[in-house]
Amino acid sequence: QGIDIRHDKDRKVRRKEPKSQDIYLRLLVKLYRFLARRTNAPFNRVIRMMRRPGRSGLTAVVVGTVTDDVRIQDVPKLKVCALRVTRGARTRILRAGGSILTFDQLAMAAPKGKGIVLLSGPRKAREVFRHFGKAPGTPHSHTK
Repeated sequence: QGIDIRHDKDRKVRRKEPKSQDIYLRLLVKLYRFLARRTNAPFNRVIRMMRRPGRSGLTAVVVGTVTDDVRIQDVPKLKVCALRVTRGARTRILRAGGSILTFDQLAMAAPKGKGIVLLSGPRKAREVFRHFGKAPGTPHSHTK
């Protein structure tokens, strides 16, 4: 006699292709899959602080949209790569003497990811995280 092993949680559920049907985005995915396969570069290291000493001259990479923030008074000379850049952010970056790249231009400029800072947003910024924790109304509770 033995025990039955549950196999219902064996399959790893993850995206294998982009959800979007945009052919240009799919070409970018194809290009970066090739680069990840053919170059053994540790590109996945996420570096948080951009303005540390020795970080000048690097390209900030954002897989998303770069938007303008009026609270930032002086924009330094930046080299930015993003999927989208809003009109206000584009004018401020270019006026400061910076440059904006697309991902295919980045693949041509730095195929191994040298001189790249990959930026990501806060993981727990979603609204659902406000509901986790001690019950609402109890002492020292910050949940909704």
